[in-house]
Amino acid sequence: MEEKKDINSLIGFTLMGAVMLLWLWTQPPIEENLSDEITPKQEIEKSDSLPPDNIVNDKTIDDKINNNYFNESVEIADKTLSYENELLSLEINPKGGFISKLFLKNYKNYLEKPIYLINEDNSEFNLNFNLEDNNKPVNSKNLYFSSSSNTDNDDNLIITMRHTVSNDKFLEYKYVIKPNDYMIDFSINSSGLSNVVNTQSNYELTWDYKSLRNSKSISYENRYTRLTYESEDSKIEKLGGMGGTSDDEELVSELNWFSYRQHFFSAILLSTKPLDNVSLSQTNLSLDEDIDTLYTKNYISKIPLSFTNREFNEKFQFYFGPTDSKILSDYDKNLESSIPFGWGIFGYINKSIFIPLFSYLSSIFPYGIAIIFMTILVRLVLSPVLYKSYLSQAKMKILKPEINEIALKYKDNAMKKQQETMALYNKAGANPMSGCLPALIQIPVFYALFMFFPTAFDLRRKSFLWAEDLSSYDNILDLPFNIPFYGDHVSLFPILASIAIFFYMKMTTGQQMSQQPTQEGMPDMGKMMKYMIYFSPVLMLVFFNNYASGLSLYYFISNLITIAIMLVIKNYILDENKIHAQIELNKAKPQKKPGRFQKKMKQLMEEAERQKRAQNRN
Repeated sequence: MEEKKDINSLIGFTLMGAVMLLWLWTQPPIEENLSDEITPKQEIEKSDSLPPDNIVNDKTIDDKINNNYFNESVEIADKTLSYENELLSLEINPKGGFISKLFLKNYKNYLEKPIYLINEDNSEFNLNFNLEDNNKPVNSKNLYFSSSSNTDNDDNLIITMRHTVSNDKFLEYKYVIKPNDYMIDFSINSSGLSNVVNTQSNYELTWDYKSLRNSKSISYENRYTRLTYESEDSKIEKLGGMGGTSDDEELVSELNWFSYRQHFFSAILLSTKPLDNVSLSQTNLSLDEDIDTLYTKNYISKIPLSFTNREFNEKFQFYFGPTDSKILSDYDKNLESSIPFGWGIFGYINKSIFIPLFSYLSSIFPYGIAIIFMTILVRLVLSPVLYKSYLSQAKMKILKPEINEIALKYKDNAMKKQQETMALYNKAGANPMSGCLPALIQIPVFYALFMFFPTAFDLRRKSFLWAEDLSSYDNILDLPFNIPFYGDHVSLFPILASIAIFFYMKMTTGQQMSQQPTQEGMPDMGKMMKYMIYFSPVLMLVFFNNYASGLSLYYFISNLITIAIMLVIKNYILDENKIHAQIELNKAKPQKKPGRFQKKMKQLMEEAERQKRAQNRN
């Protein structure tokens, strides 16, 4: 019985072996791929430890294949990530982990295309540091970052870009995009890198940025495109020299923020703590403004930073938006000071008077009409100054015959001539300087408005009459050639302003020429004043042809109103007969003590006469 059981078992094993041999024989042979090794991407797909994102990072590749940290040579397929709020639309590239595209939703450029602040590789953001073991430099712009995002209770979109070294070691960029906000919070953090990165030396943050052209006039936009920064207790500085177009660089300490301004739009980096030894530079890329160009300026900032507790730990903010004083002032970080309102009293006049006034008027009237009403108000406020000036000119005109007599009587004695002339002014109650002082008083207003219109964001793309954009030139004719200093087009408002200033100069300069006493040795003064009548309009015509049409509109209306006020003063307010009678009455009164001006002039004349006599004796 036992023997039979053993025979049955042997038969069973034999049959099982035969079945196995038959199965192996029926299977196709395994083809060996000797030409290709396992690719990094295949290895990642087999891994169970990768982040659950759809973007893979090159550090995980390095750990699994090369066992090296921050290997920049590994390349994988990019997938750009898109985010937005109500004001901004942006894309973040996994390579470098920084913003690769950003445009403003509510604005268009002169070609009716979106306003891009970052596009076409015009922005490069890089974190440079060294490894611990071999001091090898690493550039974050070449690293790949994985992504994750979520929304907090305040509807803020939080985007995390992470370059993973291992499960507990990573470098991380974090963005916080808030609803209806141009400001983006940005932080740089790391974990577990103290034995990977050389934390004994500093690391450097570099932002290389080219400003994109968005306006019709290259020269006009480039003039107001420059790097501005705040340091040392809200001290505002600018690169680019007086005109803002020259190449410049500066090493700055206690830096709070810097602005890559491109006229009406800005990219600003703000720090939560003062930054030291920051290198800022500006290069003009529009060397020939007659040639069409994509970029106007190249800005580079290099920020040296120190590790905190042997880790990356920095907090910044980015502002990407319009260079609008109303919007910038809402952040309460003095960002509105990046707008060139003018220095000193000129900036104060703009901030305190013209910006609020124009904002109020433009809320009631169309923008072109608002400019006209503001011009009328300014000229009416300054009309007493104009009256004072015209009154002085009238007195000098009446006194001219007597001054000519004095000049002829004392033609060989310059000191006596001046003394008698000043005595006549004192008796008549006239002051030759009173005609000049009103003009000096108007200079702050003139310059403040000159700075206001090019920086008035509200004028951008606002039309009036034939002007399509009050912030740009109002060309009515495009020329097939370029005229040096003038341009390749003809703007109408500068022509009208030039005509108006010609008649204004004709009235004022002609009257001043009639007041000039006949003096030997000064035959060229009249010629110079005649030249000014023609030179000033030509200068305005050439200079303002590429400027904002809103500014030319202001000067046109201003000169028209000034001419009208002068005609009213001359024909309806001032009476030369009454002025002459008053002068004669003043002469009859006991002579007043000479004023400060008369005393100073007398001292100067006496000193000049003494020096002349001393020279003659020698």
